[in-house]
Amino acid sequence: MQPPAGLPHTHSRPVHWLLTALAVAAVLLGAALVGPGDDTATASAPTAPAPDPAAVSYPFDCGTVGVEVVRRAAADLDGAAATVAVVRCRSGAGTAPNGVYVLTAEQGAAPRVTATLVDPAQRMNVTGFAVRDDVVSATLLGYSSADVPRCCPDRRRDVQWRWRDGKFVLTALPVAGRA
Repeated sequence: MQPPAGLPHTHSRPVHWLLTALAVAAVLLGAALVGPGDDTATASAPTAPAPDPAAVSYPFDCGTVGVEVVRRAAADLDGAAATVAVVRCRSGAGTAPNGVYVLTAEQGAAPRVTATLVDPAQRMNVTGFAVRDDVVSATLLGYSSADVPRCCPDRRRDVQWRWRDGKFVLTALPVAGRA
């Protein structure tokens, strides 16, 4: 049974669609303004600010193109502020391999790399990066051989590193991506 044609809510009008679009836009804007700026989540915030990944000298050479910080997250390692950074060489085209580094800084000292979780020499790309409490997790994408096009990784492995006894311990072995 259909409602009588004269009722006001039986036909959608452009004003209804406009109001719906404005409501959705307001919700998205509010979520963007309130949500975290980086992938930062810690059980308790360290007292000192996390090191700035742009102020660190990384242990690989990008030549004249320089290093790009792709993702970063603050971490609390036994009460010490740290930053976990995903970095790569700047690339105008293609996808440069990523490195994942743990950065710390003692009071009054410049930040430095204190752990390498993924070395760019392993030729992997990092997605699904997150830091929660004392766990760094990521999805590593790699290549089974040099014949696989660099656009299309054919290996994937979810990994986690847990902070234990003053160091990160890999809890799942990554696929190196090389034959």
